[in-house]
Amino acid sequence: MPAPRIHDVLISEVGPRDGLQSVQRTMPTADKCAWIDALVAAGLQEIEVGSFVSPKLLPQMADTADVVAHALRHREVTIMALVPNMHGAQAALEAGVHKITLPISASRAHSLANVRKTPGEMVELVRDIIALRDAIAPHVHVEAGISTAFGCTMQGAVDEDDVIALAVACTQAGVDECGLSDTTGMANPAQVRRLFTRLISELGDKAGAAHMHNTRGLGLANCLAAFEAGTRTFDASLAGLGGCPYAPGASGNVVTEDLVFMFEAMGIRTGVDIERLIAAREPLGAALPGEPLYGMTPLAGLPKGFKPQHSA
Repeated sequence: MPAPRIHDVLISEVGPRDGLQSVQRTMPTADKCAWIDALVAAGLQEIEVGSFVSPKLLPQMADTADVVAHALRHREVTIMALVPNMHGAQAALEAGVHKITLPISASRAHSLANVRKTPGEMVELVRDIIALRDAIAPHVHVEAGISTAFGCTMQGAVDEDDVIALAVACTQAGVDECGLSDTTGMANPAQVRRLFTRLISELGDKAGAAHMHNTRGLGLANCLAAFEAGTRTFDASLAGLGGCPYAPGASGNVVTEDLVFMFEAMGIRTGVDIERLIAAREPLGAALPGEPLYGMTPLAGLPKGFKPQHSA
């Protein structure tokens, strides 16, 4: 895996996967590649470029192998993809990704809707995928993301003990790290701080990313709560694209531009050039004309005299 640049927090850009799978139109492959090039130019060090899933379910992701092949030209960036099953894992490993992420839902209802398996069955799948990884691509990093960790639009409340137990089971099954996802945008800062504190206590250095949605306007507040609990990796989507097609009413990933601005304004290094990051909205908007692009920082502009940490 590529060596990281200097940063205090790692911003993992999920727009090319989480964002594009949530819009109706399919972005042409060449436009995806141009957008990824702009994200790399901004200094992003980890990019989720697609998912290896049936094109019948998500035609927006049908070209993921081609997108991975292009993205791998950027040797300083960790290229990752989401895989929901063994077939997807095989395809991702053969495509040469540096990292795969597995969605493991803490909500039984969401898990059955999303991957047609119970959470327990998904843990068994994790074991099989780890065995496959060890056999054919032992250098590939595997992470689990516990989705619906803060609530589910189908099930309602999700027991926090179940969330932590599932995270522990995933690490025991062999994943390299395990994070928590606010798939449905139901989290609040107190809940986030509490759960990530428990996660880090249980998993130590295997505690992974905070994946927050801004559905109810609490995305940045929840990221800050996770940071204060000790989390140092954060998923975000340029222009706030994204949601979950299997969680009705869940919309709006945390806006990468706003998250980077928050951390940089606090003196916390992201390694990202925020001006180039904002410029990366241009190829996105050109490829998806009329698609709403969110973000308060791009709208307001950078404050006069603002000095980002990457240039300090």
